[in-house]
Amino acid sequence: MANSGKPRGPAGNGRGNGDLPGQVVLVLQGGGALGAYQVGVYEALHEAGIEPDWVIGTSIGAINASLIAGNRPEHRLERVNAFWNLMQASTFAFGVPDWMGLGNMMSNMATVLRGIPDFFTPNLHALRGSAAQLGAEAASYYSTAPLRGTLQSLVDFEYLCQCRTRLTVGAVNACSGEMRYFDTRKEVLGVDHVMASGALPPAFPAVRIDGQPYWDGGIYSNTPIEAVLDDKPRRDSVIFAVNVWHQTAPEPDSIWQVMARHKDIQFASRADSHIARQKQIHRLRHVIRELHKQIPASKQADPRVMELASWGCGTTMHVAHLVAPRVDGEDHTKDIDFTPAGIRARRQAGYADTWHMIRRAPWKEAATDPIEGVIEHR
Repeated sequence: MANSGKPRGPAGNGRGNGDLPGQVVLVLQGGGALGAYQVGVYEALHEAGIEPDWVIGTSIGAINASLIAGNRPEHRLERVNAFWNLMQASTFAFGVPDWMGLGNMMSNMATVLRGIPDFFTPNLHALRGSAAQLGAEAASYYSTAPLRGTLQSLVDFEYLCQCRTRLTVGAVNACSGEMRYFDTRKEVLGVDHVMASGALPPAFPAVRIDGQPYWDGGIYSNTPIEAVLDDKPRRDSVIFAVNVWHQTAPEPDSIWQVMARHKDIQFASRADSHIARQKQIHRLRHVIRELHKQIPASKQADPRVMELASWGCGTTMHVAHLVAPRVDGEDHTKDIDFTPAGIRARRQAGYADTWHMIRRAPWKEAATDPIEGVIEHR
């Protein structure tokens, strides 16, 4: 999947992170085939010598995150490329070539009918109604058994568990409805955790972890940036927030546009409102820090004062927004557009957008207000 014709950046020297004011965090939304944009984002970071200290994702974002965090830096792009090469659907779906103008639609239809061999295949037991008593692991239109084998071949889970690069994946408990973030900093993660984060019902089956069934975290919160901003202990960070869905769009005027807009709103997951709330919280933490400085030194050692002061901090979170553009001709099935053309267009967009952000380096600009704890860059 070479990126011919794209802007080229300087070769990575492995020292790029030293130019950034804090840990590097890569936040990846779920979105099926739209995850190709994330591939371009990582490729640009990799070429710039910027390797994330922490990758957090949901659904396809969790899969991409595991391919990054679960491999040594020199093998990451190779493994990411291998996965997406396997995902690409044929442009000759049902023998209809692209030049007739139907190839993309027919390819998406073929994906629905027959799946993707290395990702998911039709669950014939469920379709025949014979999986009724087999539990949540079988109650789905498709089987994701092929994905398990693909991940096991492309992710070095032994390396992942060394936590050289922190990985967090989000999944929701199908019984309690509670979101849970599985984190290599706290526990050993394996293929089940990654698959649980991508188990979007009713298409894909739940994955059982610690006796509990888990579904795709995207049905609860598809943008896991709040987990980064709530992390403890807090650290200065540059957060590359990669969004593949759009919170805003023109008014839809057809049923197809309504269906597409519905998905965008559902899976954009109120990312802007999450960040707005976190900006308020971090500002208050900075206010507490400044107020603590005004307390006489003789009082600062008082245990009650120290406990209250612990709610304050001086960390700065730079949020670099990267938003996937709309691709010409996309519709409500864009998240299953695994055609080579669709994947290539989104990947190239992610690559170009990220290099533009890297060259701007807005995190180097002096903060206009030192009391602000979360600074956004668009």
